[in-house]
Amino acid sequence: MKRISVILLSFAFAATAMAYVPVQEQIPVSLHVSADTFMHRPPVEKRCFTSPAVEKQIREMHARLSSVSPKLWQMFCNCFPNTLDTTVFPDGDRTFVITGDIPCMWLRDSGAQVWTYMPYIKEDPKLRKLIRGVILQQLELICQDPYANAFMRDTLQVSPWAGDYALMKKGVHERKYELDSLCYPLRLAYQYWQLTGDDSIFGDLWNRAMGEILALLREQQRVSGTKTSYTFQRKGTFLHDTCSNFGYGHPTKNCGMVASAFRPSDDSQIFPFLVPSNFFAESVLRKAATILREVNKDDARADECLAIASDIRRGLEAHAVVEHPVYGRVYAFEVDGFGSHLLMDDGNAPSLLSLPYLCPELVSADDPVYQNTRRMIWSEGNPYYFSGTSDGTTVGGIGSPHTGLGYVWPMSIIMKGLTTTDREEQKECLRLLMETDGGTGFMHESFNPSNPRDFTRSWFAWANGLFGELVLRVYGSK
Repeated sequence: MKRISVILLSFAFAATAMAYVPVQEQIPVSLHVSADTFMHRPPVEKRCFTSPAVEKQIREMHARLSSVSPKLWQMFCNCFPNTLDTTVFPDGDRTFVITGDIPCMWLRDSGAQVWTYMPYIKEDPKLRKLIRGVILQQLELICQDPYANAFMRDTLQVSPWAGDYALMKKGVHERKYELDSLCYPLRLAYQYWQLTGDDSIFGDLWNRAMGEILALLREQQRVSGTKTSYTFQRKGTFLHDTCSNFGYGHPTKNCGMVASAFRPSDDSQIFPFLVPSNFFAESVLRKAATILREVNKDDARADECLAIASDIRRGLEAHAVVEHPVYGRVYAFEVDGFGSHLLMDDGNAPSLLSLPYLCPELVSADDPVYQNTRRMIWSEGNPYYFSGTSDGTTVGGIGSPHTGLGYVWPMSIIMKGLTTTDREEQKECLRLLMETDGGTGFMHESFNPSNPRDFTRSWFAWANGLFGELVLRVYGSK
């Protein structure tokens, strides 16, 4: 199932971001291809960026992976460097990162895409500069509009979504407010600082961005009720592309958590308090407080971060855990503060499945409630768990309204592998991912488990990099 909106956007924006379209757009469909035809990296001279440290890691993985599976080795070569090969555009001290076949920068995706390469920045100064540029670009975009989720390279360009009933600015691609969009840049900035000791990114731009973030979080705690300065409505036929109640969304009752309008999959929420995003927000706010106190010497703003984090913790403790008739105490996906809750999970991240990956200090993989939740969401207890059989292989995974009923996100299978310590389970995840690549050698947004050649998004860099992370988790040294 090819999503028409994605195809139209790809044509509309192709000229704005790059002149080169990677070869994965023209790959053979056969699962059984020789090594020389299955490799689909761009030629060196056409790559956006090359990291010696990343290339060294790829070479080191050759002996390990070739003996395990030639196809696994080939897919690792395609996927692991895909963000650097095809989606990063350094410009002075800034780095613009596109998602792939949609040539715009999502705050979430860009932070997750370059996260894959964080272990290598100590040994590669150019890579370190590149990621430093991503952080500065993200902070600048937050200052441009903290409610926007995606931006265009040309700050004067008018978005094709300019007709949305939202306060659209030039340069903003889409203004779907997603809480995690503000979390990923903070996670990246903190980790960069921890690894490099470089605190030069925490200057005036950082302070302005933090001011915007904290003001938004306070507003979206909705102490005064559901109505805030943010509303969003879109003309169209997809309910998951718009918000109810004239753009305000479902009513809320203040409980300490922070409301958002859209999920990480860019689908509108049913209930405003998205539990996995609130866990993520608590985690990054505590990290931001450390930066503000130790680097900026700004105790007042650090205390503000911790106060909001404590509010979120109070809300999570009161509303996030519910009793399931089959699985016992589990985490709800969304709540409203009145007592209503939604039991499901989504293929994107943050998700309930991804909690030990994104905020292990708050939710451990062996936490009993998480384990109950994991069993629930990886079963028919999750309305967005889908399965099918193709060529004798039964495949199951988590999808989303974004790609429709029956379609599994490879990201959910990858995240299942990244949140278990069971090596055999990790290997099984890799096996399923290899068998459902649709003959392309890459990951996709989603696929039909009964026909993996039926997939959405042929070029989705975040999923490719995440696949590389899982391969390294199982077989690598980093």
